[in-house]
Amino acid sequence: MKAKVSQWWNGCWGLVLVLGLPLFLNSCASHDAAAPGAVQEERSRNVPVGDSSKQRSLGAPGDNALAASPEYFRKPTPRPGYATSWGSSLASRMTYTSFRRSNDTPHGGISSIYYNDKRGIEEMTRRDYYTSTGRKRAANGLVEWGMRSGFGIMRNYHANGKRYVVGRKNARYSISVKNNSRSRLEVVLSVDGLDVVDGKPASLRKRGYIVWPEQTIEIRGWRSSENEVASFVFSPVAGSYSNLKHGETRNVGVVGLAVFTEKGIDPWSGRSADAQNRFSASPFAESPMRRAR
Repeated sequence: MKAKVSQWWNGCWGLVLVLGLPLFLNSCASHDAAAPGAVQEERSRNVPVGDSSKQRSLGAPGDNALAASPEYFRKPTPRPGYATSWGSSLASRMTYTSFRRSNDTPHGGISSIYYNDKRGIEEMTRRDYYTSTGRKRAANGLVEWGMRSGFGIMRNYHANGKRYVVGRKNARYSISVKNNSRSRLEVVLSVDGLDVVDGKPASLRKRGYIVWPEQTIEIRGWRSSENEVASFVFSPVAGSYSNLKHGETRNVGVVGLAVFTEKGIDPWSGRSADAQNRFSASPFAESPMRRAR
C-alpha cells in the first residue's frame, strides 16, 4: 500500500491511499492561518438550517451553530385526523341522460357533513353536541342524505348548526341520497373538496348524478370509468387522495351536497310548472259590467 500527501486548492490538503480505489481525507480548518502582519480575509458560508429554502450565514469555518440549532432536529408533524383515500375498485355502471337545470343556484343551498376520528370530532364540537340516527333532510326537504358505513347510516353529531360523523380507520363508506320529490333531481357531490365524478376540484358548474323520484342512490367512490369507482376509505391525511394526487389538504374532512331541480317541472307535484298558472286562469276575463242607472 502506498500513501502520499498532496496539497489541494485553497490551501486544503488530503491524504491519498493508493489501493486501486482512492480514499480522500481532507481538511480546510487549520491551513488558512495568516502570515504575521497580514490581514486575514473574512470568509462566510451559507449553511441550510431546517428548511432548505432558508439560509443562514456563518462567519467562520467550523461554526457548529447548525448542529446546535433545534430546527436541525425538527421534523414536520403529520396532520391529525382522517381524510379519504382512493380505495379498491368497485363495479358501478354509469349511463347518460339529458337534464336541464331550472337555475344555476342549488335548491336550498349547499349541505355539508364533516367527518373525523372520535378525538377530532370532540375537539371540533368542544364535546357539546347531540346525536341522531339515519339520513337527514336537505334542499328544503327534497332529499334525505347521510354517510353509510358497515351495516347502516353512520350516527350524526350535531353542534353549532353543523353535522358531523365519526369515521373508522381503513373502513369503506358511501354517500346515500334519497329523492323525496316527484320529479327528477340532479345531485352534485364532493369529498375533501373533490368532485366524486372526476376526482378533480369540485365546482357547482360540474354535472352530477340524476336521481329519479323516490329513488335512493349510493355513491361508493370516485368514478374511475363508466363501469367502476374507486371506493371511499377513511385514512390518515397523509395517505388521502387529495394529498397524494393534488398535494392539497385544506379541504379534507368534509362531504358536500348540492341539489338542482329540473327546468319547467314542479318538484313536489311532478307536473309542468305551468300547471298552477293554468289552474288560476279565469273563464271570464272581462271586467264586470257597470250597473245601469
